[in-house]
This record gives sequence, structure tokens and C-alpha cells, in this order.
Amino acid sequence: MSNFTFLKAEWPDIHEAAAMAEALVYHDPRATCFYTRRALELAVAWLYRSDRKLSLPYQDHLAALIHEPTFRDTVGWAMFAKARLLKDLGNMAVHSGRQVSRDDAMTALSELFHFSFWLVHTYARGAKPADGLVFDADLLPRTSIIQTRSLAQLQELSARLAEKDTKLSALLSDKAALDEELQLLRQEVAKAKAANAARPDTHDYSEAATRDYFIDLLVKEAGWALANTQDREYEVEGMPNAEGKGFVDYVLWGDDGKPLGLIEAKRTRRDSREGQQQARLYADCLEKKFKQRPVIFYSNGYDHWIWDDINYPPTAYSRFPQEDRIGASNPTTLYTALP
Repeated sequence: MSNFTFLKAEWPDIHEAAAMAEALVYHDPRATCFYTRRALELAVAWLYRSDRKLSLPYQDHLAALIHEPTFRDTVGWAMFAKARLLKDLGNMAVHSGRQVSRDDAMTALSELFHFSFWLVHTYARGAKPADGLVFDADLLPRTSIIQTRSLAQLQELSARLAEKDTKLSALLSDKAALDEELQLLRQEVAKAKAANAARPDTHDYSEAATRDYFIDLLVKEAGWALANTQDREYEVEGMPNAEGKGFVDYVLWGDDGKPLGLIEAKRTRRDSREGQQQARLYADCLEKKFKQRPVIFYSNGYDHWIWDDINYPPTAYSRFPQEDRIGASNPTTLYTALP
């Protein structure tokens, strides 16, 4: 039994990759992340072939495809965030020597489940899964007969599959000359998509979990372990509410036990800048308690902002800084240190 059975009828290749990912989660987490990324690649390629509203970007590698504006508009911000997370976990598995944990692999499977559910709900011409269907870890096999692959072997497999895949740039470069079979597919998909849109989607896509994991991943990549209870949901006093209390989503602590930075997380589908004022109030509370003002960060899991609110306006950034880059005595160095 698989969490991805609903894919098999119309997307057998995506189902095969997803099933491989499931089979390896307890045995080879790195390979699980590789195969979830592979399933995403196949799903994204299908979308570009089948949905005429998508415009091919200047390159047809996965990162360019999922960041193309028509792709983001089509899948929505929640699915875009999941696609980006799956891409990054897959890249970590294939291109990094960093340990890939079972939790990473479980997250990748769960995110692929939600993305796959959305794909079927939106485009399936046949039967669709019930909105109440949830990812069930109990369905995952505890043992596997598939041999563990080394990092080098996964890299070799990735290169072989890339060579085998149909190049979208060659297939779709001249839409006026699309072959008859592909034109027919696009017509059928458009009809199915319109019919499916009439059915409300009440599935719980766990957007908050996606956002939190993605922020966790970025923070940990910068060297912050997030291993202590005070690193997350840190309680502060002095907030302008009835209780006078609040909870900071993340606090980045220095070796001296003082806060170097704080992170306010907002829902994926909302503008991360909505957390700006809330984060400032948290910074006030932390400064009052520790006599040191932290640098402010706020993020929705995709858009990230840094703000030294005493000296500079908010600035977009791409990754969180390491501890030695924050520099409580001169936090403005981050504006030049970060890409």
C-alpha cells in the first residue's frame, strides 16, 4: 500500500518515483530525498507540457521552471513553497555531503504527498482522492531490499536521468508547431482543469509546517542548531495585549546568552512583511530584558527580510547569517555580507 496510489492511473512515472522514495525512507533517507525531487521534476515537466498557460523560461532546469512567474501563478504560493522545498532537499541529497536525516526524508515525502494531491485534484481526468486523505507514515515499509546508494552513485544516477529526460526547450520552443498529440492533451487537460475547479478543495495542505521546516532548514544551514527549547516560541513580556505576553517564533542566541537576532514567521500565502510590526514589538521586549537589541528577520518561508530597525530600512535577503556575521556591536555589516 502506498500514500501515492492516487497517482498511478494517470501519472505512472511520478507514482514510480514516489514509491521508490517511500521504499527507502527508513533504509536510505538521502535516496528518498533524491526520488522525491525526481517525482517533482516529472510533475513539473508534465505541467509545462500539458497546461498551455505555462510559459517556458529561458532555461528548463528545475529551479528556473518553478520560479517562472506563470508557474507560481498556476500552482499558487503554497504549492510553490512545497516545490521549492522539495527541490532544495533533493539538491542537498545529491550535491551536499551534509547528513540527510530520516526527518528530512519524512518531510520530503509529506510535501510530495501534498503537491501530488494538488496535481490530481486540479488536473485528473478520472477519479480523485478524497479531500480528507492524509499522509500516513504507517504505510511506509520498514525494510527494503534496495541497496543503499552512495552520494557518488546518486550523482551518477541524476546525470543519467537528466540525459534521458525529454528536453522541454526542444519540445515547446515553437508552440505553433506542437504535434497533434500534445495539442489534444492540452485540450483535454484544459477541460478537466475547468471541471475540477468547480469542486472546492478543502484538503489540508499543511502550509504552516512547510513554512516552519523551510525556515528551520535555512537557519540550520547557517549553523544555528535550534537544539534548545528557548530557540523557538520564546516567551516575552511587555507586549501590548491583555496578557502582556507573546511568543517569538525563533531567537538566535549569542554565546553570551543574549539575543543576536529574532525571526517572525508568517503564513506562506501572506506577505512576510506583515510580520514587521510584530517583530519590532518582540525586539523591544528582548532588548528590555537583555539590554541588547536583536537584529530583526521576518519570513514567510520564501520571502525573507532583515531589519536593523534603529539604523536602516528593511532589506530582502536570501539566507540567514552565521553567528559571527551578526555582530551585535555592528549588525549593519549584514547588509553587505549577505547576498
